[in-house]
Amino acid sequence: MRVAIDTNVLAYAEGLGDATRCGQARQWLAKLPPASVIIPMQALGELQRVLVAKARVSATDARAAVLGWADAFDVVDARWTTMQAALDLCVDHQLVIWDALILATAADARCRLLLTEDMQHGFTWRGVTLVNPFVAPAHPLLAQAASDA
Repeated sequence: MRVAIDTNVLAYAEGLGDATRCGQARQWLAKLPPASVIIPMQALGELQRVLVAKARVSATDARAAVLGWADAFDVVDARWTTMQAALDLCVDHQLVIWDALILATAADARCRLLLTEDMQHGFTWRGVTLVNPFVAPAHPLLAQAASDA
């Protein structure tokens, strides 16, 4: 099962936030088979911004973190048709454009899950289910994806 990762999960895995969520993000990412995980390019761009602007990490260290995630998992780019789908998500489901672009990228990459804290837990669009990995008990699809390792 293919799984996309949103910016907030990556930020927690980088240690930004409360200790519980940081630990949970690292645990989930360690449990998922690396070959089944994708990171939308948008999420990596947002991670760089968060690391530099909010965490006050140097641009050099932020670059190293982003490149490390790109080494660990496949990075998926957005196309114009992906952006068009994201615009529809903004209109039809009132998503913020950057969240919509991450969801549309996940759908284009044939993901079944998008791990995110920012969007509506359990919402499914084009076969992608939004799952908050910090909600207990774990969503059944997330538990299944983690057991596929």
